[in-house]
Amino acid sequence: IVPPTEFIIYGVRKYNAMTAMTTALPHLQQLSICGCGLDYGHKYIDGEDPDEDESGRTANWTSHDIDIISRFSKLRSLEIINPPLNGRYPVLFNFPLLQKLNLYDCLWLKWDLEILDGLPLLKELNCGGRNPHPHLTGSLSSLRVLKDTLEKVALGNCSVEGNSMDLADFRRL
Repeated sequence: IVPPTEFIIYGVRKYNAMTAMTTALPHLQQLSICGCGLDYGHKYIDGEDPDEDESGRTANWTSHDIDIISRFSKLRSLEIINPPLNGRYPVLFNFPLLQKLNLYDCLWLKWDLEILDGLPLLKELNCGGRNPHPHLTGSLSSLRVLKDTLEKVALGNCSVEGNSMDLADFRRL
C-alpha cells in the first residue's frame, strides 16, 4: 500500500526519478507536475494537434515522454501547473480512479470537457490560473457524465459554452 504522499515533478532530475517510480511505486496516488515541470530547454513530447508556433519555438528543446504517467494506474489526484505541454494528451484524462484534477496555466494544452468521461470517479475539477485557457473547449452539459460524483467545479479564465443551470440537478455539487 502506498501512502497518499504527493510526488512533485519540477525538474529533469525529478522526472527521471518518476520514470523509476513507475516500476517501484506503480500504485502512487498523488502526482503534481509543477512550475515548468522540467528545466529550461526541456519539454514534454508534443501531443496530438500541437500549436505550430509553439512547436517551432521549442523545436530544439530536449523532449520527454509524458505518457509514462499512465503507469500510475491508481492515481487519485493529478495537478498540472504551467507545464511545457503542447497539444492534446488523452493519457492525462484516462485515470479511472482519479478524484481530483487541477489544471493551472496550461496555455498550450488542448482539451475538451467531453474527455472527462475517462474520469468516472472525478469529484473535483479545477481549471484556472493567471492566464487564459484558450484551448479548453466544450459545453458544461458535457459534465453530465459526472453527475453522480462531481462535488466541485471551478472553470476560471476559460470560455466554455453553457450556463450554470446545466448543472442544476447535480446533487453533490
